[in-house]
Amino acid sequence: MHRFDYRALADCLPADLANITNVVFDLRARNELRQTREPSEFERLKQAAIVESVRGSNAIEGIVTTKARLEELVSGAAPKTHGEREILGYKNALQEMYAPGFKADLSEDYILHLHEFLFGGISDQAGSYKRDNNWIQQRDANGRISVRFVPVSAADTPDAMEQLVMAYREACHDSSINKLVLVAYVVVDFLCVHPFEDGNGRVSRLLTTMLLQRAGFDICRYVSIEGMIDEHKAGYYDALKESSVGWHESQNDYTPFVLYLLQILYACYRELDRRYAGGTLERVPKAKRVETLLMELYVPASKAEICSRLPEVSVRTVERVLSRLMKEGRVEKIGTYRDARYRRI
Repeated sequence: MHRFDYRALADCLPADLANITNVVFDLRARNELRQTREPSEFERLKQAAIVESVRGSNAIEGIVTTKARLEELVSGAAPKTHGEREILGYKNALQEMYAPGFKADLSEDYILHLHEFLFGGISDQAGSYKRDNNWIQQRDANGRISVRFVPVSAADTPDAMEQLVMAYREACHDSSINKLVLVAYVVVDFLCVHPFEDGNGRVSRLLTTMLLQRAGFDICRYVSIEGMIDEHKAGYYDALKESSVGWHESQNDYTPFVLYLLQILYACYRELDRRYAGGTLERVPKAKRVETLLMELYVPASKAEICSRLPEVSVRTVERVLSRLMKEGRVEKIGTYRDARYRRI
């Protein structure tokens, strides 16, 4: 049986994982700065993200409805079909997660609670582990069905889930473990256990959101990670497949799914950049746009590069802001003349 042990994460991360992890941490810091400046703008983004998250996660499982009907359900309309009840359950789970003061930790009770949200009143197995063995299937281009992965047996599921939760809690107390990478490990293990008869994918995405929040990453509130996964669904399944090879023998490599999740988070932050700019750019003075760009840079940039990112701002304005920020000790100049670069201090 698989050994749930995340202590190896205390070792140094491979260079590719460390680099993208550092970038995501930098993007989080920039996002936190924006939230303090434009709280109303982020509230607007949050409402749109909930609708997209509900749509995206259910769409991955083939549960779809029209945009208009989805917005009605998220706004409080009563469900009319089995699929609509599942959609509404996902929305309710997210709203609880985003409520002020929410502090749930990973536990078996909470995982079962999420499953109850999705299937309460629909299935007699809502909020309960699977009673029968299950497996994960795939269909090839010729329509042939094969078994891609055999999860933990129904008899062993309660013990496996207990071990997963205990290993996560142990890792949370180790400050040397990268909590962002830990989230990816837990999601892979959860999906390899596959503890429910139905709804494993949706519960895993709800857990991803909750664990990211606990790790200090609330990007899911403003850009739908579920929608981004749906957009890159082929990569999602490929990464899970690669990271599950040898899982039962504890010989699997989590790296493919870790990289996938980090890349999805990076894409979410870049999408936030686009939406944030689209909602606020016209109201921000040009000098302030230059200052904000400079304060958010994490690599030095030349004056030409700054101007290319802000084509609506004159060169003279850029030069004036650079001069002021250097005098204030907030930006430093590296190099001279044409080779000069600027970076925040």
